[in-house]
Amino acid sequence: MNVSTPRETTQVKSKIKTKSHTWIRIKRNYELYLFLLPIVLLYLVFRYYPMYGVQIAFKDFSASKGIWGSEWVGFKHFIQFFHAYNFWPIIENTLSLSVLSLIFTFPVPIIVSLMLNQILAKRYKKFVQTVIYAPHFISTVVLVGMLNVFLSPNSGIVNHIITFFGGEPILFMANEGWFRPLYILSSVWQETGFATIIYLAALAGVSPELHEAAIMDGASKWRRIFNVDIPGILPTIIILLVLAIGNIMSVGFEKAFLMQSDLNYQTSNILPTYVYEMGIKKAQYSFSAAIGLFNSVLNIILLFIVNRIAKKLTDTSLW
Repeated sequence: MNVSTPRETTQVKSKIKTKSHTWIRIKRNYELYLFLLPIVLLYLVFRYYPMYGVQIAFKDFSASKGIWGSEWVGFKHFIQFFHAYNFWPIIENTLSLSVLSLIFTFPVPIIVSLMLNQILAKRYKKFVQTVIYAPHFISTVVLVGMLNVFLSPNSGIVNHIITFFGGEPILFMANEGWFRPLYILSSVWQETGFATIIYLAALAGVSPELHEAAIMDGASKWRRIFNVDIPGILPTIIILLVLAIGNIMSVGFEKAFLMQSDLNYQTSNILPTYVYEMGIKKAQYSFSAAIGLFNSVLNIILLFIVNRIAKKLTDTSLW
């Protein structure tokens, strides 16, 4: 006969009490949970349910046999990718483009938002915000089309300026050396405005009393920016940086694919475009699924590492 000890009885009662309190809290705030329900369902249906298909990365997928009927091969496709002749060039291209994009695109919205925050003329401030935010609404297809028009060796305005000063026309879109600069500069132009709004919202939360106290102490605008504004938005910067580094291997496929050509293939061939090439063009579904899963696992590992470092250094993290 089993006899419960007083400690076990207390633990059971504590668990029951916790569950009852949780249920009472849910009933009290059921409207909020109802608001969350569509988002939860959306993620379950479109984010988590399709994950069962990830298993084809470990199988020789055949459309006639289906996912469950295909032969299990383990890590065959991962090993095949790791030993591929173009494994390191693809990883190098992806990392180079991602790291350079992060270095050049991440600080720009911070600088712009700090500058806009110091502008007193409201009309001019709104005008600048509108101008820098408008490119965000341009689709990637249109953006690459604009690059092709402006940088055309025959009719592009950029090459007209170069030839006017005695230079030779440059095949920007076909030159592998220009792929990364064009990709990064176009990203800065298109995405700076949207990110600036986030930092401006964070700056709006900085207490005016801190600025008043700094002015009373004789601090200049530069001093107030470095000692009041930047510390005030530092948690926001840390969170966005963690998210950016967590997605460092997931370079935008669409723009890279649209800018890619046979002449710049050596530089523009990155993981997302390679997955498309192997999975869609060559119908190697299992192999491309293995590459995509490898990419996702790397992103998750980076996210956890960077979040842990941020938490230790700044006490700000995602969780």
